[in-house]
Amino acid sequence: MTFSSAERTAMRRALVLAATPGIPLGPNPRVGCVIIDDDGATVAEGHHRGVGTPHAEVDALTAAGERARGATAVVTLEPCNHTGRTGPCSRALVAAGVRRVVFAQPDSSPVAQGGAARLTAAGIQTEGGLDEPDARALNRAWTFAVDHRRPFVTWKFATTLDGRSAAADGTSRWVSGPEARRDTQRLRALCDVMLVGTNTIAVDDPLLTVRGDDDLPLPNQPLRVVMGERDLDPTRRVFNHDAETLHLRTRDPHAALAEVFARGRQHVFLEGGPTVAAAFLRARLVDEVIAYVAPMLLGAGRSAVADLGIATIGDALRLTITDVALLGTGQDATVRLTMTPPKEH
Repeated sequence: MTFSSAERTAMRRALVLAATPGIPLGPNPRVGCVIIDDDGATVAEGHHRGVGTPHAEVDALTAAGERARGATAVVTLEPCNHTGRTGPCSRALVAAGVRRVVFAQPDSSPVAQGGAARLTAAGIQTEGGLDEPDARALNRAWTFAVDHRRPFVTWKFATTLDGRSAAADGTSRWVSGPEARRDTQRLRALCDVMLVGTNTIAVDDPLLTVRGDDDLPLPNQPLRVVMGERDLDPTRRVFNHDAETLHLRTRDPHAALAEVFARGRQHVFLEGGPTVAAAFLRARLVDEVIAYVAPMLLGAGRSAVADLGIATIGDALRLTITDVALLGTGQDATVRLTMTPPKEH
């Protein structure tokens, strides 16, 4: 693969455009496009702004007009090759008369893939793979969902040093410190589903919404999903009008994820209690673990996770730590551990 310095610069700019704040999460990926001329000068820029809006390539081509003819389009995702709410970007690029297309990440969606082949067949120089890891990181949940046909699952929990998520009398406010709780809101805002079990709703009556402030603007609220077969009091706060709520009457994590995936959701933030957490872990459906560990000891109380069927230390589920952060100070401090489970466990 050979890319010019101008194409590399344009791709860095396209990635910035793709990450423009305020774009709704899913179901479409974030995409940016920069059109450059033979001298490497920028002709036009574009980015996708959410479902039903022009794709990044069309946005840039519209701004470029006739100046797109003979130019190079640099885009963060392989141009799509299907007609949905908008037409195929591959066809738009051919019609605009671009000479060359450079993209970062190939599109593995069974519906949209094939754009590069169409462009090549039309005589357009087409090359992919430029800054692909950065493009994949930008659309981590979307890429995972497309590749695995299910949402990416992040399990978040707060625990004391001795592994308790609640005291013996059931109280759990607050295990983590204020900075950790604010950090949780930030992470919630990156997901499009918040999932808990029916027991959490019955006992804790959580609101399950993202609360913003001046530094964390309120996003579109995630879908609130309650998983479990028991009936629930309709006056529980999760059933208010602050966000959409879905009660899935199943105990099967596979069935729950299939349902939310069918609704176009790509990233589940699992905040349920120990029973739901154990169900997802035993089903090998947890892709990321975020633990807030407080400098606190209880000695008794509810464990952070229920029985995993592990009887000996040799069978322990060993996670890989990918990030450690200290949030807050003194007795209000909390350590955030970000971890990944083994691919096979």
